[in-house]
Amino acid sequence: METKTINKEVNVTAWYFSKRREELTSFPKRIEYDEEEYTFADGLRMLVQKGKQAVQLFTMTDGAHDYRLRLDAERQSWTLLSISQA
Repeated sequence: METKTINKEVNVTAWYFSKRREELTSFPKRIEYDEEEYTFADGLRMLVQKGKQAVQLFTMTDGAHDYRLRLDAERQSWTLLSISQA
């Protein structure tokens, strides 16, 4: 599986919500990157603690590719970390 490292800020233009364990969680549904739109079908969210800061990582899929995203909650910015074949 080939993975392309991106590490660039992107815009999230749509969201979807999932109820898991009695908790409503938001996920990115669509992003804009490099003048293209990417729409996701499903995804996973992981919470990772770095020191005192909690980082949210998302692995989203459109069926053909997997997209790894990071949410910087303090700055409210999204970074597309990588794209790989699903």
